[in-house]
This record gives sequence, C-alpha cells and structure tokens, in this order.
Amino acid sequence: MVSARDLLESVIRRMSVFKNKDALYPEYVPDRLPHREEQLKQLAEIFRVMITAPGTASARAMLVGGVGVGKTVTARVFGNVLSNLAREQGIELRYIHINCHRDRTLYEVVAEMVRQVGAPIPLRGLSPREMMLALMNYMERHNLYALVTLDEFDYFVSVAGNDAVYFIVRLYDEYPDAKKRMSFVFIARNLSSLDYLDPATMSYILKHVIKFEPYRSSELFDILADRRDRAFHEGTVDDDVLQYIADTEGVDKGGEGNARAAIETLLLAGEAADYEHSHRVTIEHVRKALSHVHHDIVRIADALPYLQLHELLLLKAIVRVLRRKNEPYARIGEVEDEYRNLCPLYGEEPRKHTQVYEYVNNLKKMGIIEARVSGKGFRGRSTLISVIAPLDALEKQVDALIEKRLSRIR
Repeated sequence: MVSARDLLESVIRRMSVFKNKDALYPEYVPDRLPHREEQLKQLAEIFRVMITAPGTASARAMLVGGVGVGKTVTARVFGNVLSNLAREQGIELRYIHINCHRDRTLYEVVAEMVRQVGAPIPLRGLSPREMMLALMNYMERHNLYALVTLDEFDYFVSVAGNDAVYFIVRLYDEYPDAKKRMSFVFIARNLSSLDYLDPATMSYILKHVIKFEPYRSSELFDILADRRDRAFHEGTVDDDVLQYIADTEGVDKGGEGNARAAIETLLLAGEAADYEHSHRVTIEHVRKALSHVHHDIVRIADALPYLQLHELLLLKAIVRVLRRKNEPYARIGEVEDEYRNLCPLYGEEPRKHTQVYEYVNNLKKMGIIEARVSGKGFRGRSTLISVIAPLDALEKQVDALIEKRLSRIR
C-alpha cells in the first residue's frame, strides 16, 4: 500500500504543463494587450496633459463595454505605463484603481483614494468633503498627481446617487484655484445607468467615451496565444486547442466575445491535463473545461471578492435553499432562516431582517442573484430569490471566500 507521503510527493513532484499559472488569473496585468491598442491610444490622447502640462487640467474618460472585453485590464495597463512614463519625466503620478462593487459610497471611494495615495489622514469623523480636501492638500504639499479609475462606475451611480457623482466629476468646480492634480477614468458596462443624472454631470462624464466591442474569434486566438506563451511550457498547448476555444467564445462564431471566459477555459483545460498526468493539453481537455465554464459564473466571479462576509453567508444560504427545494425560486423567509442557521456554524451573529434585506438588494444590483416580488401562483406577497449560475460551482467559490474572510478575522 502506498504511504500518504509517497502519494503527496508523486503529485507535488509531477511535471506540470504550467510554468506560470498566474498569467491566466483574472487579476494578472500583462505588459501588452492584443487588439486593445486603439483604446490605449485614445487614453493616451486624453491624458497626455498629465505628462506634457501637469496640473493644468483634470482629464476624464469613460470606458464602456460588456463583460470580458478588456476594459479593466486596459485601464490598469494604461495606468501603470503612464505612471512609469511620468516618473521618467520627474513627475510623481500614482495610479489608483477602485472597484465600486466593494467601495459603494462616496465616503468609501474617497477613503480608498486616501489609502492608495498613502496619505496619513485620519478618516474617522471626517466627511467625504473634508477627506478630499485633506487629500488635495497632502498631494499639493508632496507634489503628487493621481489618475483614479472608478471600475463598475454604473454601480456607484445607482448606489451613491447623483450628488456623489457630481462631487467626483465636478471636483475642481468646488476648488477652482487648486492645481488639477487628479484625473479620472470611469468604467461601465453600459451608459443606460447614467440616464437619470443631471445634464451637467452627464456632459462631464461623457466628454470622452471609449467603446470596447466583444472579441472576434481571430482576436481571441491572439490573446490566448499570448497567455499560452506566458503560462505554459513550450509545446504543451497546440494552436488547434487555442482555435477551438476562440471559435467557441468568438462573437463572430456565436459566442459572447468574452476573453475572460476564454482564458478561464484555457486555465481549466491545463488543470485537467495535469490531473490526468498528460504532458499536453488536448481538445478533450478543453471540452471538459467548457462543461465547467458557465458564463454567469465567470461574470459573477468578478463581483464575489468584493462581497462582505455576511453577504457571502447569505449567498451560501440562498444556494442551499435552492438546492434543497430543487425549484427556481426561494422565498426570502426561507433564505433568512437558513442564513440564521448558518451563522453560528461560522461563529457569527446573524444580522437583523432590515440588514438582510439590504444584502439582498445589493446582491441583486451586482447581478449575482435575481429578486422579485411574488405574483400569481404564490400565496401571499414575498420576495422571491433565484440564481442563474450553477449552484455547485457558485457555492465552491463562496466557501473559499468565506474561509478567506474568517482567516483574516481570526
């Protein structure tokens, strides 16, 4: 009988098809972006003033497009390169990236700006306006500049409201004599969420709109080839494997044009090859990966890391109730009961009903769940909750994030 040590060593020492799996993870920021060169050029035109005449103007750009079309990674690459170019010119430019799924209010956004700049400003007891003024004074004293990206900006608009958006985008109207040390990139999936903003605020946001179209099959192939060269040992992934994935996801082939889903498929195919002790990734490995890459899971996976612990616990409760009932919807009362039973298992005190209801609304706004008021076919009125994504895959990710949150607390 094989000992546990021998078994583990055989797995750990086994040759892998990967040389750098990190290059396939969503948070990876490459140094080149195939088929997003035009968007990078547009950003350079808009924000060149930060290098050529720093402090004379506050520039703004809006990046718009669906899931997995490269908005976030383009902003990150641009911000990193711009800050490096500025430093070479003797300009201290910080790139700040804020995800508004996590930082949902004006207070949280400004506090995160303070944190990422590294300004020693005590946040407790200060209003967003006071924090911003203190940050501007700090940047003036230390001759700093910042390019601030507000990712998932449409979510910030819906949660924080018009006044908060106005404060951000018309910042230098409040302080006309201040040197323009901050410029902004806004990222949104579509522009419809901005419709209720007042015209003055809207015009400031939409002055420079950069569109991101879904990727075609040929474009996805180039992206996958670039990631393959970074992530896999040479000779382990043939072009026909990449073409198969690209044709599955390419918008011109009936797919969604989602590069993130394509890269996730390549990652899972590589892991399937490793699991089978194969020295090459095959089409069959891709087929197995595609059975696990559900587009809703890929989309939702981007939002999950920004959930609070109790939002994750509530989401786990939703999954458990839906699985147990084997029905498309669960009543909020059933979910709340399950949530109250779950919390003690994790050493947590359940939140009150009003807070739970707020969590449900947040999960709905983020597109993680569906929630509606019951109608015909249901006794009484209740909020009905559903999840589009596969329950097992979703619960696995939720469990991992809950453990991460709890390990930080402990």
